[in-house]
Amino acid sequence: MNQILLVAAREYRQITRMRSFWLTLLILPLAFGIAPLTQKFMSPDRTDRVVLLDAGDGSSAAAVTQRLQIDDQRRVLNALVRYVQRHKIAVDPSAIYAQGDRWFTDAEVARFVADGGKDAAIARLAAAKPSGVPDFDPPEPNYALVAPPAGLARATGPALDAGVDRLLNPADKKADRAAYVLYIPADFTATGAVRLWTGGQPSPQLVASVQDVLTRTLRQRLLTDRGVAPDVAAAAATVTPAIAVTQPKPGGGAKEAMLVRSILPLAASYMLMMALMLSGSWMLQSMVEERSNKLLETVLATVSPEQLMYGKLFGVVAVGLTMLAAWIGCGIVAATATQGAIADFIRPALAPLTSPGTIAAMIYFFIMGYICIAIFFLAIGAISDSMNDAQGYLMPVILMIILPITVLIQGVISGGTGIGITVLTWIPIWTPFAVLARLGSGIAAWEVIGSGILLAAFVALELVLLGRLFRASLLATGQRPGLAELGRRLSGRAPA
Repeated sequence: MNQILLVAAREYRQITRMRSFWLTLLILPLAFGIAPLTQKFMSPDRTDRVVLLDAGDGSSAAAVTQRLQIDDQRRVLNALVRYVQRHKIAVDPSAIYAQGDRWFTDAEVARFVADGGKDAAIARLAAAKPSGVPDFDPPEPNYALVAPPAGLARATGPALDAGVDRLLNPADKKADRAAYVLYIPADFTATGAVRLWTGGQPSPQLVASVQDVLTRTLRQRLLTDRGVAPDVAAAAATVTPAIAVTQPKPGGGAKEAMLVRSILPLAASYMLMMALMLSGSWMLQSMVEERSNKLLETVLATVSPEQLMYGKLFGVVAVGLTMLAAWIGCGIVAATATQGAIADFIRPALAPLTSPGTIAAMIYFFIMGYICIAIFFLAIGAISDSMNDAQGYLMPVILMIILPITVLIQGVISGGTGIGITVLTWIPIWTPFAVLARLGSGIAAWEVIGSGILLAAFVALELVLLGRLFRASLLATGQRPGLAELGRRLSGRAPA
């Protein structure tokens, strides 16, 4: 055991002294540090500029404007409700955003605006929110209404088309271009025809809002023409049902909760794959260099092939656990010591760490998965005299490991529990990734135990075969074994 630990310590020191190791270790902290800046400075402007051209008395454009503004305020109100629920802020029960989730009617949104809107709400929340809770970040409006050029609403034919084209494609490339131009003719209430120009794919939400408002206008005109009193016609055109929508609290929905619970297991599966690819390649490069530089003869003079094998395995597992501990530590710091979207996203994802069974399963399958795949890299290093030789074996192994895993992770994120995911769970080289990925979405205890036993038996078989390969291959330089030769070495017979 002393010799094994000496080899493991040497392997650990050799890998951790590499610059690429430290660059890899810093990837996650840098990502957590850069993500907020990226979100703040590089996110595109989602507010579309809208120009309304009303050739009539302006009432139709005013109604569309009011509807777009109400829709934006409704989004702010919904965001306020979710913010209060997420952070459990004690606010005035009479406040509309303290009364739970539902579909807010136009009248309720208008009352919210009359009470001061988001500015007044933010001021009240600032005094009520607990220390450490981030400030409310209201969503940006979907649309910004832009005043049309003078006289364009009265233009017709080619003059109208030319004016609209200048709004959508201004000659000055630095000028703000309109995303939509809506033209309401003077005879709209008689014909029901309007025109909408857009610089890209039209928004279904905008089309639906405009259609709803103008449909109400047409209905009101129809009722008035049929002899209905104007005030009654206006009330009939605007009456809508009050829909009470009951939805779970943030993170409480079935699909949302499943996704949140799956974040940590999926991340562990992904980190296992990344750490294996990196540390395995480092170990492979180190072993090939030792073979090509004739250092193995010196090493084997003091330790046996089995001790060298176990020492290298222990060393690379220690490297992987170091990387995992550093990355998890960064995640915990980001969740507990910072505020903002990243912290709000990570905190509920750490919930699986409160379950001893989940923790034990994650540790077991991570370590066993690491050993299972690291043996492949170690075997390649044992039979390769140069990195060119190693690449011939390495690429098929990497593809064999990665391709099913990417499909597996996508399937788990989509909530899939099909036969393909189940099959991957019982194939030992993919068992660690499958079980880790399924811990969040749900996996039966018997599957965890059974696949764990199968994985342990497979790793034991790997160690036996690797020991034979080590003894037969470490000093057999200058030859690249074929399949028949590899079979002889794995069976324990001396190389031909």
